[in-house]
Amino acid sequence: GKTYTMVGEEIPLISSSYDDVNNVGMIPRALCHLFDRLRQQQVEFSMRVSYLELYNEELCDLLSTDDTTKIRIYDDVAKKGSVIVQGLEEIPVRCKNDVYKLLAKGQERRKTAATLMNAQSSRSHTIFTILVHIKENNPDGEEMLKIGKLNLVDLAGSENISKAGNEKGIRTRESVNINQSLLTLGRVITALVERAPHVPYRESKLTRLLQES
Repeated sequence: GKTYTMVGEEIPLISSSYDDVNNVGMIPRALCHLFDRLRQQQVEFSMRVSYLELYNEELCDLLSTDDTTKIRIYDDVAKKGSVIVQGLEEIPVRCKNDVYKLLAKGQERRKTAATLMNAQSSRSHTIFTILVHIKENNPDGEEMLKIGKLNLVDLAGSENISKAGNEKGIRTRESVNINQSLLTLGRVITALVERAPHVPYRESKLTRLLQES
């Protein structure tokens, strides 16, 4: 149900609102809402999206045309608590239809495999990121740039290895990596809520990628 919730089934027509279609996921709805609000405000803006897959602790760009490009994560020295994802394509989008096409392309590339628990089980985490730049004038008439970033995440399912039929080989490794990253995500959230002195962001690539969120 997680991927269905995030992505949905149907792609609405250009003329229709996301409110008119039942089976549209959170990612298309969020983008529709953003486009509508930005146009209502009549501000100068640009929007770019990226679609990243984390599979067995390896990163893959779901929108890239070059499969040989290696994705690497670096700490951003200019902004504490932020990371730079080197090699990840950020693609400009100008309307809802652009987004739907990219979302469909990314879903086709996403790694899935059959398990006993779920015939179309998602074997990877994905992060769909929306980056918005808005130009505005402050009260003194000076131009300023506002930047907004939204991560929309579809997590792989936590699984009991024996129940899922994953006792041997690559499926076991997948399940261990999935469960490890979800465990770390839970520990990070708990540490933040409890205001712990140490937050274990670096124990998983998932939590490193989401650190500034």
